[in-house]
Amino acid sequence: MSHTPEKIKELEKKAKKIRRLIVKMLAKAGSGHPGGSLSSTDIVTSLYFSVMRYDPKDLRCLKSDRFHMSKGHCCPLLYAVLAETGYFPEKELWTLRNLGSILQGHPDWRTPGVNVASGSLGQGLSVALGMALAARLNNSPSRIYCLLGDGEIQEGQIWEAAMACAHYGCDNLCAILDHNGYQIDGKVKDIMNIEPLADKWQAFGWHTINIDGHNIAQILTAFDRAKKVKGKPTIIIAKTTKGKGVSFMENVVDFHGRAPTAEEAEQALKELS
Repeated sequence: MSHTPEKIKELEKKAKKIRRLIVKMLAKAGSGHPGGSLSSTDIVTSLYFSVMRYDPKDLRCLKSDRFHMSKGHCCPLLYAVLAETGYFPEKELWTLRNLGSILQGHPDWRTPGVNVASGSLGQGLSVALGMALAARLNNSPSRIYCLLGDGEIQEGQIWEAAMACAHYGCDNLCAILDHNGYQIDGKVKDIMNIEPLADKWQAFGWHTINIDGHNIAQILTAFDRAKKVKGKPTIIIAKTTKGKGVSFMENVVDFHGRAPTAEEAEQALKELS
């Protein structure tokens, strides 16, 4: 993997474009979740444009890496990235949440590039575990990446899956926590504190890496390190800012699940230009 200044700058530019697409599609749809989509943009952009191996023309390729967005409400980010990587035309983005669209409010099988639907939160790590074990049975070099949310890891099923991932030594699985500190009702620490994060995951048998989730160089280095870990799964705890890139959305819980108005979108796009 190339971590040259040129590559990092290219990814930063791509992430900014992805953020603009997120704002545009949510404003047009009039509903959706900008906060968490914007906070995890740098992570998912780095994955798809520098880390993962995949072929948009061969959706069933057993050698492809897999990405599962466990926090499915942040699918505007995933849809923007899938369009940019050629899974479907960009024009489909403007049908977000429309009846009959391939781009629903949570990812499902109708969306090219989506392996499994992301429905109720808390189930995604179990899905990723299944993918990791299937890859092992198929003698596939696939790596599995799973994006989790702060509020989501309050779910008991996440910790059952975490225990199983370690038990089966799934070193082909890498979870990423979008640690922006907020959930739909407010600050995570006030609703159900999840700290100490690294200690908990280590106690469950995981290799842990802490990074700034908006620093592309740190993100790429973390994924490099995860590939070298043997005998256990890895979680990257990425400290992020809710609504990153748009001043009036940053750390504002209202934008967890409220789409920008036309006027707000115009201002956001100016800031992201």
